[in-house]
Order: sequence, then structure tokens, then C-alpha cells
Amino acid sequence: MFANEENVESIDFAPYFNSVHVLPQESPDKLREIENFRFQIYCRECCFLPESDYPDGLERDAYDESSSHFCASNLRGELVGYVRLVKASATAGFPFFDHCQDLLPGISLPPASESAEISRLMVHSAYRRRRGDTLAGVTILDDSLPSEQERRDKSPQILLSMYRQMYLYSVATGIRYWYAAMEKFLARSLGMFGFDFKQVGPEVDYYGPVATYLADLRALEAAVSQSNPMLLAWLKQPSGGVQIRSEGVPERFQAKF
Repeated sequence: MFANEENVESIDFAPYFNSVHVLPQESPDKLREIENFRFQIYCRECCFLPESDYPDGLERDAYDESSSHFCASNLRGELVGYVRLVKASATAGFPFFDHCQDLLPGISLPPASESAEISRLMVHSAYRRRRGDTLAGVTILDDSLPSEQERRDKSPQILLSMYRQMYLYSVATGIRYWYAAMEKFLARSLGMFGFDFKQVGPEVDYYGPVATYLADLRALEAAVSQSNPMLLAWLKQPSGGVQIRSEGVPERFQAKF
């Protein structure tokens, strides 16, 4: 336990969302819902992938077999976010190998057996209504946020909810390092909320200009224990069940699908 974890105030950083680890063999219907969610966003909304390649309206790829899947729901039980952690397998490496195999000078990658890549991170468009919101549901921020309260009010709740499940899963399964291919401004915004990713690859064109980033979860824990011990305490605590309701939920979280 880090020194600042003791006697910290209890705060729920994602009170209006609940995330779970989805096991395909146990929840095939949920997996199909996720694949359609991916199709709607990646193929129809963003046009990253051609719709014609997925005539059944279900977006899937070769990396799904070696992935752990996580999704977020709002308090009415509606699917609002998805992300997967891709582990290297005997037949496939990490997705970022497909578009960026070069590294920045002096970079050495950690063992593949202790690593996973954050992939297909997306949030429903109903929760991306503010100017500057990214596909991941993060609002692009600057350094002018005057207080911790304002920073918390602007926090990406859906992303944080899913990150907590990925973090708990990673700790339980021996994953220490996270890769992510993302835009520079997204990496910067995540860093302001405590998720410090270091750029390890050059910028390339992959659904737009992105670079490969790497986070060491042990270093992240140490940094967040100093900068935001309440967030670290929350990340380490498994989320409980939530009651499906809409009363008392701020209007900005009551998406109309």
C-alpha cells in the first residue's frame, strides 16, 4: 500500500456508469451486442472500416480471440462504452505492430507476456456532445483548469469506469504494461487525469495521426498515489452493482438513444 492511500476520502469517479469484464463463452448475446456497437461506431459513424465487410452488422477481427473485453452501461443498463485488452498470441502480436513497427530512439519494449494493448476504445455518440470530445469520451483539456473539483467535473466517467475494470483484470492476471495507439492530445488529456502514457513510437496515419504509447502500471500507481490518492483507492476497489434508474441523474448523463 502506498503511503497516501490510507484514510483517503471515498469518492466515486464514475457514479452514473458501471463496467464489467465480458466473457464471450458465458455471455454470447452481450458479445453480439458489443460487436454491433463496434460496427455502428467504427463502420457507420466514423467510417474507419467499410460496412460491406460486415454484412451481418457485427464488427470483429482476428485479435478478438486473444482479447479480454470490457463494456460500460449507464444506469438504465444501456451499452455506452467498449474497450478490449489485446494480449500477444502465438499467431498474432499486438495491433500496433500492423501500423507502427518503428520505435523512437532509445526505446526498449517490456516482455510481451506482461503486456497488453488497449484497443477499440469507444464511447457512444450520445456521450460525446461537448466540443472537443474524442471517440474515447475524453474532452480535450488545457492547463487552465483552476481546481481539482473542476477537473473532476470534466472527468471522462465512462472511460474511467472501463479503465478500472481493465486495471483490476491486469493486476489479477500479471499484466503490468499497457500499449495504446492514440492522438497526442488524447495522451495529454489522459495524463492530466493520472494515466501517464509515454510515447514509444513515431506518429503514423492510422484512422488519423496517432503514435504508440506505453504505460507501466506500477509507475502509474506510484504517480497517482502522490497526485490523486482518491483516484488510486477507487481504481483498486472492485465496483459493486448499480440500480438501474434515471431519477436524480444529471441530464448530461441521461442519453436519449
